[in-house]
Amino acid sequence: MIVVKIGGGEGTDLVNLVRDVVAYRDIIIVHGGSDHLNTLSVELGVPPKFVTSPSGHTSRVTDEKTLDLIRMAYAGSINKKLVEMLRVGGVNAIGLSGIDGGLLKGKKKGSIKYIEQGKVKILHNDNTGTVDNVNVDLLNLLLGAGYVPVITIPIEAEGGGSLNADADRAAASIASAVKAESLVLLTNKPGLLKNADDDSSLIKEVKGPSLDQAMDYAQGRMKKKVLAAKEALTGGVPKVVISNANSERPLTKALAGEGTVLW
Repeated sequence: MIVVKIGGGEGTDLVNLVRDVVAYRDIIIVHGGSDHLNTLSVELGVPPKFVTSPSGHTSRVTDEKTLDLIRMAYAGSINKKLVEMLRVGGVNAIGLSGIDGGLLKGKKKGSIKYIEQGKVKILHNDNTGTVDNVNVDLLNLLLGAGYVPVITIPIEAEGGGSLNADADRAAASIASAVKAESLVLLTNKPGLLKNADDDSSLIKEVKGPSLDQAMDYAQGRMKKKVLAAKEALTGGVPKVVISNANSERPLTKALAGEGTVLW
């Protein structure tokens, strides 16, 4: 079993992935859509807001209006576009959000610490959470019937309702739950870079003891990907690869070790 997460950053090309996925059967696809959501937010008069935690992780502020936009963008237009592309390409894809069938469940964080002008502040009642439970029975049912699940956020809140969640970390939770042999995180970068502005500074391999150091190199969204990799490895996934979504046959190349391989 392979879990592949396709990023939602600017410039990420879905066409190459669709062409490649047709060769695989035991596969689960997870996707983001942050760039599309940012554009949609501006167009609809709800500009995106972000906060940065004391540890350097950037998160989207998710009020009720933003949560509606997440449902619209992730579970709506992006998910259905990707499912359509996959089905046209010969993949028997079925689109799901985390709330469908209670696929992904988690607790609301309640409050988030963030840095503003050098001071630690607290954001209360934000509609975000992390995945605590994966409905493996539902995934096995779909996989056994020949479907390729295409999964996105929001996730289901404990007690009902929806929550925003990081799609990379959700993919890590899924990979751990289904005992995947590999988690592939496809992004608009060649992998983890020592210098975020220099693609030639690719770090080709990261082994367990070096994971914390790898987090120091990660910048921006890459921090969440390295964190997701760490969580997947801790959850029993043998290998995680961060690789370029825009190369030809990106999944095949990632599984062959192109990009950054984390063990």
